[in-house]
Amino acid sequence: MSHIPTSVQSLMQQRILLEIEYNCEKELFRRQTELVGIQKKVKRGDAWFPIRTGKSYYNSLNQLAVEIFQTSDSDIEHNFEYNRPVCFFTIHNGSIKYLSINGTVSYAESNRMVVTVPDNNSIGELQRSEHIGVQLFFDETSYRMMFEALDRTINAKNNRLAYLRDLFYSQQKAQTFTFAAIRFPWLNSTQEQAVNNVLRSKDVAIVHGPPGTGKTTTLVEAIYETLHRESQVLVCAQSNMAVDWISEKLVDRGINVLRIGNPSRVNEKMLSFTYERRFENHPDYPLLWTIRKTIREMRQNRSKRSTENYHQKIERLKSRATEIEIRINAELFGEARVIACTLVGAASRVLSGMKFATLFIDEAAQALEAACWIPIRKVSRVVLAGDHCQLPPTVKSIAAAKGGLAKTLMERLTENKPEAVSLLKVQYRMNDSIMRFSSEWFYNGELESAPITKHRGILDYDSPIDWIDTSQMAIEKENCEEEGQNIHFREQFVGENFGRINKDEAQLTLDTLLAYFNKIGKERVLSERIDIGIISPYRAQVQYLRQRIRKKDVFKPYRHLITVNTIDGFQGQERDIILISMVRANEDGQIGFLKDLRRMNVAMTRARMKLIILGDAPTLTKHPFYKKLLGYIKETKEREFY
Repeated sequence: MSHIPTSVQSLMQQRILLEIEYNCEKELFRRQTELVGIQKKVKRGDAWFPIRTGKSYYNSLNQLAVEIFQTSDSDIEHNFEYNRPVCFFTIHNGSIKYLSINGTVSYAESNRMVVTVPDNNSIGELQRSEHIGVQLFFDETSYRMMFEALDRTINAKNNRLAYLRDLFYSQQKAQTFTFAAIRFPWLNSTQEQAVNNVLRSKDVAIVHGPPGTGKTTTLVEAIYETLHRESQVLVCAQSNMAVDWISEKLVDRGINVLRIGNPSRVNEKMLSFTYERRFENHPDYPLLWTIRKTIREMRQNRSKRSTENYHQKIERLKSRATEIEIRINAELFGEARVIACTLVGAASRVLSGMKFATLFIDEAAQALEAACWIPIRKVSRVVLAGDHCQLPPTVKSIAAAKGGLAKTLMERLTENKPEAVSLLKVQYRMNDSIMRFSSEWFYNGELESAPITKHRGILDYDSPIDWIDTSQMAIEKENCEEEGQNIHFREQFVGENFGRINKDEAQLTLDTLLAYFNKIGKERVLSERIDIGIISPYRAQVQYLRQRIRKKDVFKPYRHLITVNTIDGFQGQERDIILISMVRANEDGQIGFLKDLRRMNVAMTRARMKLIILGDAPTLTKHPFYKKLLGYIKETKEREFY
């Protein structure tokens, strides 16, 4: 009989894989830092150059913060967000020099961010330097937190953490309470069942929410109901954006949320429930600020002949400051019903020593298992929500991914604890024809469309889903020999880390959109605010499409309605019309990471009323998924029109 690995052995294996991923990412970062030019980093959204520094000040957490402004106009979406580490550099005569100062993003907007830096004289170096820039730095902290969480979990004995660890890696059934179902007339039957299953679970519950099935609505209801039974819960997600989204919905429900860390979108509503803003607004804060300022001034003006009296004074002030800080924290955490943060944020100093009965993890299918153990250490039971048939976590090392690092805790639990899973089955987003293929391929055909969305469309007698085969377009163009243009709809490779581009397909995508606008009518598009998403799996194609839209005056009236982004950038969003530019077109049928079908599931299910796929059928249909998809689209069109 084959030896079944114990939970501890499995987690040790996870740790080895995480180590491989850590080394791979570190090496990748080193190579990119040395080899990739600054302009390319700027284009990828990983750097700003040139920048200017604004004011510096001490924030409410007593960290030295400095404002950074991007001085060149850019529509490139940057990747700077709360808690990401950054480093600074200068460029003189084409050569790059890294400054000794590193920092952490406190928050970032489109062309301004606030960075916290170590409290020493290095900020002077930053403010004196010319031709400076800032770029993302290797994120050592997140890895450190994940390794620490795995070690704690591996070594846990005779406690709740050890129990959950062993349960999650066994076939043993999760324990539940028994009580009559609570009615929620405003939810559908599968949502209602999911909330009841969460309330009944003693150990673990999973809310599996396919696209458009109201996962957030269900989760908010489950949290709201749990708070009738518990005084406080911990709510986490992998990304800041996902934490913001669920926090905002909870605040709208009238729940007191305390958001640890800063939001990804900097607006008054979001900032108002952050820990930092609440801390600053506390009536005792001005006194604390004055004491901290006095300590700093005393240290700066300290002479060599400092007396013992000086040390006593400093110690007295420090203990007074600590006392006030503890009092403010006790009040803020005492009032809050939901503590919300990212998974890594759960290791924050302000949460140390805190325990919760229940942890809710949203977008759990996008999180590495190691990251989930960071908050699990603080709780008695876990509720995971997400969809493992959509975006997976990002794993850079192929060896680590093959070894199982990309397999999430949610996926593992869905397999070995089917009794803990509630599948939401009614979708409220898409026309039924757009939803049907996804349902059959990914969800065993179990999804159904709500009557309100089943037949939604923009034009009468219009197929909700089209595939424009660029190989056919290439033949047509060749036959026309239009002005001797060389139009062949082939992909090009642009740079090792920037990906692929298909310029003819990009042009066709925009022509197709304009033709559809003309069919609908400009007035109607604008008055009804019909919104459009253009998606491409490749970032180079996204940048190229954005440039083309910016340069073409014909798109000017519609620009506020059009979003162009990668699949990852569209996670959790929806649009009336979606166009997907697939890019890949080659003789060998190579489709690269388009083989990750979960990404395609995300892209297709963003569309409410119209989905247009543009791609080279001979290249893509060598893969069974795309072959089936093309057949389904042809069948659907025949059914619609005959």
